[in-house]
Amino acid sequence: MTGLPAIACDHEHNCITCGDEAVPMRVVRVDADRGLALCETEAGERSSVEIGLVDPVAADDQLLVHAGTALQVLA
Repeated sequence: MTGLPAIACDHEHNCITCGDEAVPMRVVRVDADRGLALCETEAGERSSVEIGLVDPVAADDQLLVHAGTALQVLA
């Protein structure tokens, strides 16, 4: 693409991808048919998480979650 300025990942811009951090979450319940898991942060906040990249997972597994998607199963 021409005419667009190059954007480097640094502290000079606020892009949503660079600004978000992955969060460790514990699996509470798995909905395998939908590819989702109900997960909970250490503070008790719950949300649905897409688990297709790390499936299979089970209750009490620890996941690293970014933007509603599990990226890694934590040991």
